[in-house]
Amino acid sequence: MRTPDVPVIPILTIEEVETAVPLARAISAGGLNVIEVTLRTAASIEAIRRIAGELEEVVVGAGTVRNANQVNEAVAAGARFLVSPGCTPALVDASLAAQVPFMPGIATVSEALLLAEQGFDVLKFFPAQAAGGVPALMSFAAPLPDLRFCPTGGITATNAAAYLALPNVVCVGGSWIAPLDAVKARDWDQVTALARAASALRGAAPFQTETN
Repeated sequence: MRTPDVPVIPILTIEEVETAVPLARAISAGGLNVIEVTLRTAASIEAIRRIAGELEEVVVGAGTVRNANQVNEAVAAGARFLVSPGCTPALVDASLAAQVPFMPGIATVSEALLLAEQGFDVLKFFPAQAAGGVPALMSFAAPLPDLRFCPTGGITATNAAAYLALPNVVCVGGSWIAPLDAVKARDWDQVTALARAASALRGAAPFQTETN
């Protein structure tokens, strides 16, 4: 099963569990129904659990996954896909055992080749801007024609379209859709407006968030 074609995956760092469901609902109302909750706070696992349990229309995944324990915790909470900033053999093994889609992170061609050998063909390019940005991904296209990327790290409303114009970019990930000040103020209308603008950007292809 594939989710609708979403050009942007909102990357959320949730500090207060109580904001998780209304934040996800506001983003979904703007047309983005795939979100990533980073495992960077004490609230993250419970936030995933609440979103997964209360919002059937939202596909929630876990980001900043760094070890096998986090894989297991996130999947048990209801995460339907996993994203890491990099990758290790243990992470590959844990993701395969969990049987959920996994998007490992790379910054170089060598890292991409290693993961391609493991069967991964959609990779996170991180940190995108610091690792070369649009020119780097353009240079990846010829030697890595069968790989697609989701750049994150320094992606904004201003530069997202330039990434999405690349044929080897499946979507981008960014946090600009949920500004911290808007979340703290519970300004869900602002979040919905930002999500609506992001959902209008062009996506190259859908990101598969569930196995067949």
